[in-house]
Amino acid sequence: MLHYAVVFFIIALIAAVFGFGGIAAGAAGIAKILFVVFLICAVVSLLMHGRRRA
Repeated sequence: MLHYAVVFFIIALIAAVFGFGGIAAGAAGIAKILFVVFLICAVVSLLMHGRRRA
């Protein structure tokens, strides 16, 4: 999931350089959402893994 967030971020940067503001904003929004979902999944995974050890 983090890979897709980085891919959309790079797409947003390239689109911004070439002047496609709408596409850049959309890709940046998708990258933000994917990154937040990745963080939530990572925290839940760490909490569940820690609970198994105890």
